[in-house]
Amino acid sequence: MKILKKIPKTVFQLGLVSFFNDLGKEMIYPVVPLFLTQMLGAGPVALGLVESIAEGTSSLLKVFSGIKTDRMRHRKPFLFWGYGISGLFRPLIAVAQAWPAVLLFRFVDRMGKALRSAPQDALIADVTKPSTLGASYGFHSSMDNAGQLLGPFVAGLLLLPALGFSFQSVILCSVIPGTVAWFTLLWVEEKNSAPKKSSKTTDFVKDWRKLGTNFKFLLGVLLIFTLGNSTDAFLIVRLNQLGVSAWMVAVFWGLHGGVRMLSSYWGGSLSDRFGRKPIIVSGWIYYALIYLAFALVTQKEWAIVAFLAYGLFYGLTEPSEKAFIGDLAPKALRGTAFGYYYLVGGLGVIPASLLFGFIGQRWGYPQAFMTGACLAGLASLLLFGVAKNNPVSAKIRR
Repeated sequence: MKILKKIPKTVFQLGLVSFFNDLGKEMIYPVVPLFLTQMLGAGPVALGLVESIAEGTSSLLKVFSGIKTDRMRHRKPFLFWGYGISGLFRPLIAVAQAWPAVLLFRFVDRMGKALRSAPQDALIADVTKPSTLGASYGFHSSMDNAGQLLGPFVAGLLLLPALGFSFQSVILCSVIPGTVAWFTLLWVEEKNSAPKKSSKTTDFVKDWRKLGTNFKFLLGVLLIFTLGNSTDAFLIVRLNQLGVSAWMVAVFWGLHGGVRMLSSYWGGSLSDRFGRKPIIVSGWIYYALIYLAFALVTQKEWAIVAFLAYGLFYGLTEPSEKAFIGDLAPKALRGTAFGYYYLVGGLGVIPASLLFGFIGQRWGYPQAFMTGACLAGLASLLLFGVAKNNPVSAKIRR
């Protein structure tokens, strides 16, 4: 296929690993919010706390794994540990008897993601030509989202009344694809990792300066957007509030993943052709419109339409943002750059989800969605202040 000819073998292999891992992860993602709210009695604030702490407090490790992979000049060991930890602890959510236990297992699961995220993205940049970097990240995101497409369908099937699986049983079953993902990683080839650093000591200040002004400004804009980008678990709860049954929520989450899968390669390729900023801004404005729709609709049919359309936002922004980071970062500091990228996203999601949960509980979900839409609009305007190229990074490359 013409598309696959642009994709390096290592990126294709990483795509398979991500597919199986996300198959297991997405089996439980639409189930856990319902398990928390219906079985364990957690409210909006507790739900926001679980998701924000799990995502946010592990973000610091993403920086250190990114820095460490640049120092070691190896990416694959971080992937082995990261996927292994997630695959082992994710199914243990099923044994939780109270929401703090879910928080603990979610936190350890996200620690695994923190170990692998920056090294994995750096490895993709290592083996891909700059002219097709958006396409490579788009392909990898598509494989991620293929797992998200299939995983919820498996969960929805198991939750059918005829089969009688409980929330806990579905969560336990996620251990199977997680194990397959870990063994698939054995075949991943690591090439062209970061060049050897001249010093064995880590100079955080010096490396931070080398990342350049444009990179830092981009991180600031991403932080503002993230403050309005709360966990998708609230969208799942909102669908359920409007009358969508639990097993149908899982099915629609899967269809949402299908939209992401189909649009990710397309969105990444568009950023290769037209530039990163126009595609990211388009995605953020689209996000604001979707959140406005969720704030205004009261019928479940229209909420379902908005939820499925929401998947296009990920296709436009995820690969484009990563490709933009890859453009601005020096080759020797790619792992470090992606570590800071994930740090900003992780730290932003803590106040974002807590803010959404507080507003949703105090004034209602529509007002919380309106707040997210406003922050996305502000970030879209500020993104135009990021230059296309990073002068510091370009100087280091030469």
